[in-house]
Amino acid sequence: MRRPASTPPNLPGFDFVKLLGSGGFSDVFLYQQQLPRRQVAVKVLLSEELTPASQRAFVDEANVMAQLSAHPYIVTIYGAAVAEGDKPYFVMEYCAGPSLSDRYKRERFSSVDALQTGVRLSSAIATAHAAGILHRDIKPANVLTNDYGWPALTDFGIASTLEELPVHTTTAGAIADAVGTTGSTGTGSQSVGMSVPWSPPEMFEDDPQPDVRSDVFSLAATIWTLMAGRTPFEVSGRPNGTLDLIGRIERGLVTPLGRDDVPASLIAVLQKGMSVRRADRYQTAIEFARALQRVELELGYAPTTIEVPRIAVEEPAPADSGADETRVRSVSTIAAQPVVAPTPAPGAPGTSAPPASPATWGGAPTQRVTPTAPPAPAAPAVDATQIRGMQTVAPQAPAAVPEGTIVRPRGPVVDAQPGVASGGAAFPGAPGGPATPAQPGIAPAAPGADRPARRIPLAALIAVPAALLVIGAVVAALVIVGPPKADPDPTASPKPSGGSALSGSSVPAPEYLSAEPSADGTSVTFTFAPVDDASGYRWARSEQPDALAPLDGPVVVRDGITPGTRVCVQILAIADGRTSQRTEACYPS
Repeated sequence: MRRPASTPPNLPGFDFVKLLGSGGFSDVFLYQQQLPRRQVAVKVLLSEELTPASQRAFVDEANVMAQLSAHPYIVTIYGAAVAEGDKPYFVMEYCAGPSLSDRYKRERFSSVDALQTGVRLSSAIATAHAAGILHRDIKPANVLTNDYGWPALTDFGIASTLEELPVHTTTAGAIADAVGTTGSTGTGSQSVGMSVPWSPPEMFEDDPQPDVRSDVFSLAATIWTLMAGRTPFEVSGRPNGTLDLIGRIERGLVTPLGRDDVPASLIAVLQKGMSVRRADRYQTAIEFARALQRVELELGYAPTTIEVPRIAVEEPAPADSGADETRVRSVSTIAAQPVVAPTPAPGAPGTSAPPASPATWGGAPTQRVTPTAPPAPAAPAVDATQIRGMQTVAPQAPAAVPEGTIVRPRGPVVDAQPGVASGGAAFPGAPGGPATPAQPGIAPAAPGADRPARRIPLAALIAVPAALLVIGAVVAALVIVGPPKADPDPTASPKPSGGSALSGSSVPAPEYLSAEPSADGTSVTFTFAPVDDASGYRWARSEQPDALAPLDGPVVVRDGITPGTRVCVQILAIADGRTSQRTEACYPS
């Protein structure tokens, strides 16, 4: 018979709404928080259970949930205090959806829903384990549904830190004594203070030593319950009391699921998670989650994300002042150099002006222009890279600098205009050197007279010798090497010259050594001989040869298989950017 619920306390800033549920040591009420305005669940410790031990356990639960409440699949705690009448309470997130216990009793989960729920709960449990906390009471009733439809793990009331272990709970002998004294058959778990249907066998030992694999067992049993509609060790039509369940749990007698729509790989994963020997289970909640992800991929679904945040993030240490760090500098935009208009070069005093260039533009002689040097930066600290504009430099006078390479016309060209001395300015009024008389016998060109012969473009003058050089090089190569030899076997396929970046015969393939199945037959370990100078290995399932995965060593573990099923794997070695041929191994061979 259930006890009556306690009176909800009067909490400043909160308005009582209704009772949500009652447990062995506390009641949970729904309140409306005034600021910020939201609905919250308030867990209140019973007055009659107010002992130093219960108070300490209540505070521990609040601290544990506060440490983990940032996780999306763990119920968030907002605060804790003591109400009137010395009633400890804490305020936590209100999950309006049903618990997994209510859901599986109404309908059985599909494989997809069970896989998603399993991966998400594995994320929550792995986060608790990373913080050094064991839940120890994972079951459908302790998983709520939040407003997003996600599972939310709660009730860390009997959770413990790893440093507090071992923790004594109960034994089969103690239960037998209780049955003999009360005459009860132990039809529920409340009589022993723990959730027997989902508990691992090590919890019933005289000196229990639970660890992270114990939570993995309870999680696998919970997922099995969601799909079966009953606990894993419950047998329809037979006694299912506490002693009956403990006996089946200790012998590993999981009742068959009885569903044809559930893949055998998922059943194998859950059975491995509920193995009697802890060494045969998944060693961490993350391993269990990855096994569920592989089943999702096998069914063609995107894997559910494993949410395991880092518990502590270290601040990066500042670099030494003299350290050579990579710095990001802004891109500087350098304006182009201004175009300098041609200016006449006045002749030096006492000397004649240099001869005019024979090239003309529009009938006026082209003047030599001294380029303007770009302004130097003001006292730069570092010799930075600068972008300078392209400058055009006219041929220097022989008296000033040594003569460079100049393309000269084939014949003398005279393009003097009346009144303009050679070497004079090209524009009227520009200063120039002293006038030079015209050559005798040659009349000045009249306006409108025929222009001198058209100049050959500079590019053409350069391209022709270059082409002649190329032709000469080809002829010389043919003379030295000789004509190409005919292929003696036109039908022969060309042989590869050198290895590619993906494969090459120079890397030996790993040699298959052995295959060792696990005790329960749900996994096989394939061992290959190491390849000298190999920097790594890759493997794939033979039925999915394109899905290559990296390996640290030549050992492949194929898990999540149905016992007795033949499985095959492929492996290749990587060395110097090349890969070997694949080696395939099967078990049974």
